[in-house]
Amino acid sequence: MPFSRFPLLAGLALLLATGAPAEAVPIAASPKAKARASLIFPLTVVRKNDMDFGYLAVTTAGTAVINPNTGALTTTGGVVSVGGTPMPATFIGAARSSAVVNIKVPNQPLTITRVGGTETMTVRDFTLQGSDKRTLARLEAFEFNVGATLVVGANQVEGLYTGTFDIIIQYP
Repeated sequence: MPFSRFPLLAGLALLLATGAPAEAVPIAASPKAKARASLIFPLTVVRKNDMDFGYLAVTTAGTAVINPNTGALTTTGGVVSVGGTPMPATFIGAARSSAVVNIKVPNQPLTITRVGGTETMTVRDFTLQGSDKRTLARLEAFEFNVGATLVVGANQVEGLYTGTFDIIIQYP
């Protein structure tokens, strides 16, 4: 077997020695592209994006509000947006047959807790993008955003605060 590789090596050496034109070197795109798909089974809802208030600086008590229609973040009092990517939570659902679906956002405040600590903040006044009743065709997907108001205390401890909330979809 080693004998059969010799002509290939000799041919490669001859090609290099003759000064043949170099081939273009492929270069990978940066950053790499991502492929993504969301599978949604009828009569289900999946989270596409979490709600994110971004990075906030605090001098006195105030609020940060995410608008579910525009994605805009506004602040009041001594709360100032200093970066990050604020965004409403986004959900996707699908209906099995033609139906009217009812979307329910939380009507009670949510307590979020500092990671690694016991300090808390409140998220309240959840708002829905568009109508809470959607008329869907058979096997039609629907997407919606949820915004809310974050209540920040004057002496809020620095850190990452997290919590979870439920969105309820009623399929009649």
